[in-house]
Amino acid sequence: MNSDSDHRDDEHVVSSHSVFGAPCWVSLTSRDLPATEDFYAAVLGWKWRTAKLGDHFRIALADGVPVAGIAGVASLWQMAVAWTPYFAVSDADAAASRARERGGTVAVGPLSFPPGRAALLADRHGASFGIWEGTLFTDWETWRKAAPAFIRLHTRDAFDAAIFYGEVLEWATEKPGCCEVRYEANEVVLRSEGEVVARITSGALEAAPDPTIRPHWQVHFSVSDVAARVEAALHHGGTILTQDAHEAVLRDPDGAQFTITSRGER
Repeated sequence: MNSDSDHRDDEHVVSSHSVFGAPCWVSLTSRDLPATEDFYAAVLGWKWRTAKLGDHFRIALADGVPVAGIAGVASLWQMAVAWTPYFAVSDADAAASRARERGGTVAVGPLSFPPGRAALLADRHGASFGIWEGTLFTDWETWRKAAPAFIRLHTRDAFDAAIFYGEVLEWATEKPGCCEVRYEANEVVLRSEGEVVARITSGALEAAPDPTIRPHWQVHFSVSDVAARVEAALHHGGTILTQDAHEAVLRDPDGAQFTITSRGER
């Protein structure tokens, strides 16, 4: 997790213990860091600063608020180019163990990245995600508003996936502050403090799971003008996978897929 703690105000520090189970960060692995910076600056208006982890890492800022991390290590570490969501957990080792016990895999970690610990995992159908234990960002609510609108898991069986993530991330438990899970219109909807923060969608609704679906988490970034952002993406080497009036699925020049969604759409 490429976090930013340089401008932390102790009065507003939030711990992963208090928002456990909720998405708390998104990070992109890239082959070409300068090209990635140029693309997302043009499409999403992000500014950049160096992260504490070193020259291969950047923090994306929207109106001065850290919203995402970029790690230019895809070639160096032989990792896939992709956006990955991180979920807050109260104990990274325990969460990683629960994932393994339920058929998931632990690719990296948990490792110490002060001020916390992180791990990169995959669920039992192969969708990658991260977990983070430790302090989060100054003014958590500001990050939630400036960050992705939500994340969506595209998988073969939403109900099976909900059981896996619910047990690993402690959704819908009796613990105070846990995330709420509802089944709505053939989707699993995750809410944190009343806000929709994630959705899980099956590959074949009301039918057998679709084996052709490659399970993955899709990050949705909130924008004010979808058409204008699509035009900027095309102008800077991106491609359109799908588009309608309210959202578009795009691929950046490096191959990472993401979605832009009209502000207010969840």
